[in-house]
Amino acid sequence: MKRLLLRIGGTLFVLGIVLYLFFLLSPYPSVWLIRQAFNKEGIRANAALEEHVPEGISTLEDISYDTNDKDAFLDAYYPTAALKTGKKLPVIVWTHGGGLISGSRKQVANYCKLLAAEGYLVIAVGYSIAPEKKYPTPIRQLNNALTFIASGSHQLPADTSFVVLAGDSGGAMLTAATAALITNPTYAQQLDITAGLQPNQLKGLLLFCGIYDISKIEVSDDFGGFMQTVSWAYLGEKNIEAINNLDEISVPTHITATFPSTFITAGNGDPLEAQSKLLSNHLQSLQVKVDTLFYPVSRQPALGHEYQFTYNAAGQNAFRRTLGFLEGLRD
Repeated sequence: MKRLLLRIGGTLFVLGIVLYLFFLLSPYPSVWLIRQAFNKEGIRANAALEEHVPEGISTLEDISYDTNDKDAFLDAYYPTAALKTGKKLPVIVWTHGGGLISGSRKQVANYCKLLAAEGYLVIAVGYSIAPEKKYPTPIRQLNNALTFIASGSHQLPADTSFVVLAGDSGGAMLTAATAALITNPTYAQQLDITAGLQPNQLKGLLLFCGIYDISKIEVSDDFGGFMQTVSWAYLGEKNIEAINNLDEISVPTHITATFPSTFITAGNGDPLEAQSKLLSNHLQSLQVKVDTLFYPVSRQPALGHEYQFTYNAAGQNAFRRTLGFLEGLRD
């Protein structure tokens, strides 16, 4: 029995060392743990919105926007009545969040349906997550989706003269970067990407709880540890401070005065709120039209990351403000 216990103890010790080294040498263990938690919350939040979705919304799922890419699929939502009238609808292209290492277009389905009910064709774009794929792959994929949408080689009731890009969390970063390459040819050339839309087709942006400049992230706290994992997975560098091309990755670096009108929001309890305010201030300095929804520091209970997906008073207020911004773009 003593020998057996010693063997078990020795085996557990070795496994512990192996596990420690795995966490030390690869982002995969931390990513796996975060991914499980984030996906669980994303599924829960989407399910909670289902009761608010009205009838009369049609869904087209699993549309390939690039036959050479196994991750390149999108889902579309629109009022069923639009097909009967043959009416083309203004387009909202939503890029899901998940810290660039998790999430799915399916997890924003019901929020997309809520927007579609207001008279829009809402398209949720799937993309490859890290560390399986790294920067700038998701930006290329989102741009490819826009190329596909603009091509008209589909059955979607899309008015491609009116496109709004939207995203939450990591998806907001991808959205803003894609808008930058559409409106800044120098950035598009730097990424070696041909823009999927013309600047006059891109009418505005909806950015929820995003990250836009990784170099401005404080890495000394618990959230900083999460961002270190994201950086390692998405950029291939364990320490943010060691990344050589932070200027290229930073979205504000590539934004010009031609950037489209933008709606930005984040909760007062969101560790990324400062990122949204940073981007807002930068856009205003360029005289880009910006509509913001922020909350006092004293607001209780504090509104956390992705607060807009909780359809309480604050979430509904964010939704109304979103619709007001969209209506302003159509005037």
